[in-house]
Amino acid sequence: MSNVSLEQIHSPADLRRLDRRELKELADQLRQFVLQSVSRTGGHLSSNLGTVELTIALHHVFNTPDDRLVWDVGHQSYPHKILTGRRDAMSRLRQAGGISGFPKRSESEYDAFGTAHSSTSISAVLGMAVASRNTGHAQRQHVAVIGDGAMTAGMAFEALNNAGVTPGVNMLVVLNDNDMSISPPVGALNHYLARLMSGGFYAAAKNVGKAVLQRVPPVLELARRVEGHAKGLVSPATLFEELGFNYVGPIDGHDLDTLIPTLENLRGLGGLQFLHVVTRKGQGYKLAEADPVLYHGPGKFDPSIGIQKPATASRLTFTQVFGQWLCDMAQSDTRLYGITPAMREGSGLVEFERRFPKRYFDVGIAEQHALTFAAGLACEGQKPVVAIYSTFLQRAYDQLIHDVALQGLDVTLALDRAGIVGADGATHAGNYDIAYLRCVPGMVLATPSDENEARLLLSTCFHHPGPAAVRYPRGAGRGAALESGLETVPVGKAVVRRQGKGLAILAFGTLLPAALEAGEELDASVVDMRFVKPLDEALLAELAASHEAFVTIEEGAIMGGAGSAVQECFGARGLVLPVLQLGLPDRYIDHGDQAAILSGLGLDAAGIVASVKARWGNRFGQGKVVRLATQNR
Repeated sequence: MSNVSLEQIHSPADLRRLDRRELKELADQLRQFVLQSVSRTGGHLSSNLGTVELTIALHHVFNTPDDRLVWDVGHQSYPHKILTGRRDAMSRLRQAGGISGFPKRSESEYDAFGTAHSSTSISAVLGMAVASRNTGHAQRQHVAVIGDGAMTAGMAFEALNNAGVTPGVNMLVVLNDNDMSISPPVGALNHYLARLMSGGFYAAAKNVGKAVLQRVPPVLELARRVEGHAKGLVSPATLFEELGFNYVGPIDGHDLDTLIPTLENLRGLGGLQFLHVVTRKGQGYKLAEADPVLYHGPGKFDPSIGIQKPATASRLTFTQVFGQWLCDMAQSDTRLYGITPAMREGSGLVEFERRFPKRYFDVGIAEQHALTFAAGLACEGQKPVVAIYSTFLQRAYDQLIHDVALQGLDVTLALDRAGIVGADGATHAGNYDIAYLRCVPGMVLATPSDENEARLLLSTCFHHPGPAAVRYPRGAGRGAALESGLETVPVGKAVVRRQGKGLAILAFGTLLPAALEAGEELDASVVDMRFVKPLDEALLAELAASHEAFVTIEEGAIMGGAGSAVQECFGARGLVLPVLQLGLPDRYIDHGDQAAILSGLGLDAAGIVASVKARWGNRFGQGKVVRLATQNR
């Protein structure tokens, strides 16, 4: 009986001293550690349970960190973190001051590249391989592990296409094929991979494999192992071979007796290699195997019981509000199409797909295509709604400008996860959309302050005959009643929610309750601006005539954001008024609790009051307004 223990593994060097039997025991321990750890902190579970053996095999065979290993997408890298000296740090995973849920170069020398947005690994690894070739490290190995649907993105094929004509590089692409992304798999590529793994292919591979083994010396242990699995010895001409790679697979990604010799032989071959491994998302935990989507990114739960749905949800999330609105509007208008880039569950389109399957499109991890596909629909008089996370819209900015906005096409963007996203941290932050959308000519940008406003502004933007976006944050609203049906409001019209004296607080989005609370203490007027673009310039001019100073507050990047828009409005009208801009600072904001982050940035009521007093002392509040001196304007 071996005495191998996960606690003895402090780096991959320790892993390389173990034999095959010990590695199998270690895999069982590692899988249990991942399950128990994630159940206590929350995080990505299913994908990481599926990469345990693959992670062990890669670090056992390759000389990391000198050999470069890039995980794509990054949420399948927890076993990698545990085996590279961060086992104890997993107790603070995705928490303030703790380690990231994704590979992060500043966190470990073993994290060769940060990968939180998908489908970047092959490009990055190709760049590393070329650099190694040109700087005298030609023998260094470079491995991209791409999975969880990341091969549905065009960028992966752009990189493969480039690699195929790049001489003298050592590069291994491992396709971790678990038949899943975050949502169920989509697209022709998935169908192609499914055909490769069909019974007919396996049977042919096994028969030819036997014939080959009778004629060829047993040079490769790989051949003996794979023959038993009827996988990997031979394959039909594949797309990957046509792109210049030596294709091997599919092989069982949970069988170390297959994985390790396969990787050893591919390492020896060098050049452009492509290994197709088949894993199961949620492997080893029956509940996650049965429902890998539910267990993709759970919060804390008891592994012995599993995830329990709450009896009643006291407050709807903005995602749920959007999902309900989408179905209601689709029932009313047959021109509505719902489009998502591989985020059916995350963006709230499950019910829409069930009720309107012919108008539902999951395009895979292909944000660029999503926008231009929507543009094509709009060209023919249809009204597409693209449900997309703010951080992922960044990947389709050219398509937004060139294909949608420049042509004035009627495409509505539902921007989920706008602002602080909490545990996912800087890579997924929705901090920049106000700044990068409001500079686009003809764009309408709405910022609802609560759930009911979200419905109103979604309807308004949907009926606007041109490009429009509605941004809303992650998580639950404040519990506002959904009083609106499918009514609209005037585009660009703000609403005064509190009338005060001297100071006007302009709130953009869900920070309105904090602004109202601060407004009470400061006796300030508080305005729900509703729209960043167009601004309610008439109301701003009216307020400028009756107020001494302004505060803008937004859950977005302060540089170029809504506050800047207000300053520009005043400047264009020749109004010289002091404006205090409150928003997200000019730095990347790490992972942590959403409310705690906002409070730490001074974007709660106490923070607003403190910022006003730091700027103007006690000029505002307690029913008194001291007129500002000219020099302070």
